[in-house]
Amino acid sequence: MLEFFKKFLPYIKGHRLTFVVAIVFGIVSALCTAWVTYLIKPVLDGIFIARDEKMLVLIPILLVIAYSGKAIGAFGQTFLMGYIGEDVIRQIRNRMLCVLLKLDLAFFNKNRNGEILARITNDIGLIKNAVSTIIADFCREGITAIALIGVVIYQSPLLAIFGLFAIPLMAFPTSILVKKLKRYSKKSQEKNADITSRLSEIFNNIEVIKTSSGEQLEAQRFIQENDYFFKINMKSFFMHNLNGPIMEIFGALAVGVVIFVGGKSVVEGHLSVGEFSSFTAALFMAYTPIKRLINAIVGMQVAIVASNRIHEVLEQKPSIIDGEKTLQAKIQTLRFENVSFGYDENQVLHQISLEIKNNSIVALVGKSGSGKSSLIALLMRLYDPYSGEIQINGENIQNFQIQSLREHFALVNQRIFIFNDSIAQNVAYGKEVDEERVVWALKKAMIWDFVSELPQGIETVLDEFGANLSGGQRQRIAIARALYRDPQVLILDEATSALDAKTEEAFKEVIHSVRKDRIIIIIAHRPSTIELADYIYHLEEGKISRVKKI
Repeated sequence: MLEFFKKFLPYIKGHRLTFVVAIVFGIVSALCTAWVTYLIKPVLDGIFIARDEKMLVLIPILLVIAYSGKAIGAFGQTFLMGYIGEDVIRQIRNRMLCVLLKLDLAFFNKNRNGEILARITNDIGLIKNAVSTIIADFCREGITAIALIGVVIYQSPLLAIFGLFAIPLMAFPTSILVKKLKRYSKKSQEKNADITSRLSEIFNNIEVIKTSSGEQLEAQRFIQENDYFFKINMKSFFMHNLNGPIMEIFGALAVGVVIFVGGKSVVEGHLSVGEFSSFTAALFMAYTPIKRLINAIVGMQVAIVASNRIHEVLEQKPSIIDGEKTLQAKIQTLRFENVSFGYDENQVLHQISLEIKNNSIVALVGKSGSGKSSLIALLMRLYDPYSGEIQINGENIQNFQIQSLREHFALVNQRIFIFNDSIAQNVAYGKEVDEERVVWALKKAMIWDFVSELPQGIETVLDEFGANLSGGQRQRIAIARALYRDPQVLILDEATSALDAKTEEAFKEVIHSVRKDRIIIIIAHRPSTIELADYIYHLEEGKISRVKKI
């Protein structure tokens, strides 16, 4: 548990003053709680037995002050610790996304989207309870327990031995519960990630599911996983709540012994009724914060497992290391020197060598899986080659800063990404919005006629994944986005596959109009699109089989 708090200490450092004030509030609440139990003695002995009229006036005032201090202290600490907890979670969530965005595609290929979403949402939510609530409980209830135990010992050291003997006895069953709960919590969080992944897969492929009549199949799969999740959660719930009855039984044994021994002392005149009542009240009240502390320790196991899962992500390092140089010069040549590459054990490119010069259009042609898109991924440093070198103007691209490198590229691939934002923001994505340039790019992509007729024009908000657009319209928005960037290297990976023949022919003229002082790389199967190229590279099984000059 100490390891858990060490991990989150850096996030709390900015709240030192707030944390100290929260602790002070907790101390006030704890001392006032202990004070309330101590006041029972003068209430009974001074008012009801001695019939002291001064005490009759003074004690109610002191009780109001004590309870007010207890309430204000508890509220102040809970609020301030809640504030610290919420801010810690905000910091972790921000850092987690920043770390994820820096990781390369290999990480996302190996981890399901639902798994990542579960860690950044559900797991962080579990930590939130620990940081904001459990830490506050530890502080307040710990101080309260110490103060009340102090009252218990002060009133009768002998009775304190009988009253507190149950506390160490609780340690053994609690330790067993903690181990089992930690194991079930791990399984629960892993299964929750599986369910989130399953739902993400269902919603992202809903069109395929419906057209294939797969609703029943997906429902059955989900029901099975959800039933297993339910069973794990019930085991975890059982272990978590078993702690309460165990403590109640041990506490009842201690109280029974105290009543017998203490009652005998009152009968024999060794203790006054007020002292015994004050002692008993303090003992009863001491068990409440002790019980909460043990429950907090048990509940922490869920947060510890979540913390470990989160830090597995936070400790990830990108395998693609950023270069030191900024790419500022105009790109004159792109060169692949004996480049080999593969995904895990599946090698897809073998000793590729080619050179592309400025002011030229190159087509990459080959069957699916021949390595065309992999070449582009390497060029943009989405991956690094196993061997060989890719050069820009004769220098290894690994020497350049990745961001400055990609600033010179624009890619339109087969998967069209449309954001739930305005058309203008979609076109200018990653850049400042220049409305005139947005309109220019839309015209070049031959979709301006459609956009101009919309009630809100370029400010029209598109649905997630561009669901309110046709396939051809989504592709044209993607083309407009690429043209807006004014890239030195324009890459079109099946970029005209959703366009009709007439629009594609017109788009060929657009490519001709923007080709000057640029490199354009085309991946296509249509002969009409390939005709644009100055050179055609045919790829077969990850090798260049032949080169054709147009």
